[in-house]
Amino acid sequence: MTALNNGEGPVTTGCATMTSRRRDGLSGTVIMPGDKSISHRALILGALAVGETRISGLLESEDVEKTAVALREFGVKVNKRDEHEWSVFGVGVGGLAEPPRVIDCGNSGTSARLLMGLMASTDIAATFCGDDSLMSRPMARVLEPLSQIGARWLGRRDKKLPLTLAGTAFPVPINYQTPVPSAQVKSAILLAGLNAPGETIVIEQARTRDHTERMLKAFGADIVVEDCENGCQVILKGQTELTPCEIVIPGDPSSAAFPICAALIVPDSDVMVPTVGMNPSRAALFSILQEMGAQLTVENRRNAGGEPVADLRARFSPNLRGIEVSADVAASMIDEYPILAVTAAFAAGETKMLGVAELRVKESDRIDAMAKALRANGVAVAEGSDWWSVVGMGTSGVPGGSACESKCDHRIAMSCLVLGMAAQNPVTVDDCSPIATSFPRFQSVMNQMGAAIREAQ
Repeated sequence: MTALNNGEGPVTTGCATMTSRRRDGLSGTVIMPGDKSISHRALILGALAVGETRISGLLESEDVEKTAVALREFGVKVNKRDEHEWSVFGVGVGGLAEPPRVIDCGNSGTSARLLMGLMASTDIAATFCGDDSLMSRPMARVLEPLSQIGARWLGRRDKKLPLTLAGTAFPVPINYQTPVPSAQVKSAILLAGLNAPGETIVIEQARTRDHTERMLKAFGADIVVEDCENGCQVILKGQTELTPCEIVIPGDPSSAAFPICAALIVPDSDVMVPTVGMNPSRAALFSILQEMGAQLTVENRRNAGGEPVADLRARFSPNLRGIEVSADVAASMIDEYPILAVTAAFAAGETKMLGVAELRVKESDRIDAMAKALRANGVAVAEGSDWWSVVGMGTSGVPGGSACESKCDHRIAMSCLVLGMAAQNPVTVDDCSPIATSFPRFQSVMNQMGAAIREAQ
């Protein structure tokens, strides 16, 4: 196979309308950008350690850049050393400075919620804002536990951005059961708990991605994860000094989902995606695809930087079938449902996805956005408040030929472009600029595989 370098080629910028056309025979070895969730956390925990943390494989996307810029405003030195490595010179737990400017988180909910947790137990104040999409997303879910720790906030009555958060000089450890599965809320509480005396406990009914817990251990935090009567609980002992680390960031499984699913639905395709993060709290999509009949193999399982990784090989799968996707896996693949829905459109029979209410409050209402996009291109979709279903049309049955709205959502834009790669007629996406928030070289990578994604004329 030919190696395809995700570091070369154009970056998707501006308000780019793009059209994706069918072209059979995708192939090559595709190098994925670094995991977005781990990249955010590596920068943030590096900021709280005392000394230099070196990070290789950092995702250089708009979202992660927002976190880096914000940390500089909090008095942390964050430098790019060379093409592959970054350094963070941490100020220690409780050592953040009060930022002189507003913290603009752009489109990044991870930046906003984790940075609020980062500063909530320090006696400083900061004002947070974002783009139109971020300012429409719920912040009450993180403000409530941070208020219990002792932080105060001032903002709109609907508890959405923009808002000002004032940290506390006397943080209180809390025992908090999250009302909705959210790794961001869990992580914000744990970050705040680092500067609180005693034990901060977070209880989850459904396990969410555990990158924060894994990385806290690597930095020397006193943290334990254990099963409990109500699910699982994370117990963090506060006011422990963190030690700098060398972090190696694996390929992002959420980004890998796009070339993998494209290969499954485009005839005569055979694509290898090496060194993909296979954290059990993130990798449910790949098991679901195999259950649907995908020719998807997981090879060379190993560890990299404290995270499990593997090489994935995806080949055209003409016998995909619809299944029922249990609510139990929703938390571990919440970002992958849009591309799963596209894959389901090329299966035989109905795919029903349960327990996905969280999709309604992501960068967009992802259920509504994908339902409209699929229906416009000839696919039947049904939906409820926390479920949706896609009636598959087989490998060559999706008509395509219509335009889709990205709704300022990177995953909607990329999913619709993959739809066009296998549909009978081209699919156009109105605004692909949000793709830069997570996968800046998406167009280049997919076209090197053999896709035909071009700016619309």
